[in-house]
Amino acid sequence: MTVRDTDIQQAPTTVRVRGTGDVDDQALAYVRTKVDAVLGRSGLPPVSGEVRIANAAAHRAGHPWTAGAEIRVGRDLVVVHAEEATAHELADRLHDRLRGQVERVVHRGDTARKSATPPPWRGGRADGRTE
Repeated sequence: MTVRDTDIQQAPTTVRVRGTGDVDDQALAYVRTKVDAVLGRSGLPPVSGEVRIANAAAHRAGHPWTAGAEIRVGRDLVVVHAEEATAHELADRLHDRLRGQVERVVHRGDTARKSATPPPWRGGRADGRTE
């Protein structure tokens, strides 16, 4: 078994992409591209974590390619798992699931900041300002 490590690094982003088993460099590069597309956008809080890609030795399994990601987005932890028949399909599925979870985390943070002010009938300001 061989393990290859690659890093995606930007100013506030450090995500390690690791391959275990029979994972070639081309598959790692495609997964790295997909993960970077989700986490490399502007407006995200600091991002760090790890994505693990594995290819099962027994190819009789229906979905020999598996992925697990544990990414910290700001103070929130995003955990994503995926299984597919090919490395390309796995990277696409991982991209979709990771994007959905990151959007939920970012949206939840926006909602919490907006709803911090109580409504006027609960003692908040009538004009909606927080100051």
